[in-house]
Order: sequence, then structure tokens, then C-alpha cells
Amino acid sequence: MLNIYKKIVVPFDNSELSKKALETAKTLAKYEENIELDVIMVVDTVNTFYYYDPVRETVKKETKEALNEVEQKLKDLPNKTKTLLIEGHPASTIVDFVKESNADLVVMGSRGLSGLKEVFLGSVSHHVVQKSNCPVYIVK
Repeated sequence: MLNIYKKIVVPFDNSELSKKALETAKTLAKYEENIELDVIMVVDTVNTFYYYDPVRETVKKETKEALNEVEQKLKDLPNKTKTLLIEGHPASTIVDFVKESNADLVVMGSRGLSGLKEVFLGSVSHHVVQKSNCPVYIVK
């Protein structure tokens, strides 16, 4: 059924919608054991506050803790799974990762933790939908 997908990427930011997206991706992956599932968290280095050592260390620590929780949630899957922390501008970094990893599907929330909202989609999800070279499944 889902053998057209070999790799699913889930951009994760610990928001409620990204948690729903992760559960959706897990459900899809359960149908085929050969589907790889990569969960990525992008630390936004565009923010100038990030460059202060205490802020950077706090952000990285919180991100690693969130990824550890994701790893625990993925333990029950027989699929190959990976969690990654990547630094960069979230929207473009996700698109670059999807291309470089030869992903077949992106599963992500319609909005993340950003306080700014667009009319229909969050700015990151909107960018990924527009620029991704593979289908993007948006979870609401």
C-alpha cells in the first residue's frame, strides 16, 4: 500500500501540531517496515539572541531533551528511525534536508511554535509546501 514511500521526514518543534504530525508519520510507517522515519528539529540560528552562549546552550539542551522524548516514542516501531538536531533557518533548512536525504514524503504540522500566524499555514509549513521536491502532508 505505502511502498511508494521509502523515507518520511517529520520536522518537529515540540508544538502540539508537530506531535500530531509525528503520530501520523508513525501510523504511516507501521504499514511498511522498510519505510525510514527521520525526525528533525531545526534550531533557528537566524535569531540574534541565539549567538549568546547561555541562550545557545539552553536552546540546544531543550532541543536534545525533546529529541530524547521523540526517540522514546519511536522505540516501538520496527522501522529504521533517526532523530537529528540541525542548526539554520527552519524553513530553508527543512527543504534542504528533504532534498539531500531523498525523502519521499514530509509530514508536518500546519503551524509551529511561532507567535506569528499566516492566514492558512504557518510560514515554515507554507515555505516547505512551496519548495519541497516531494509531497508534503500537512496535519491540522
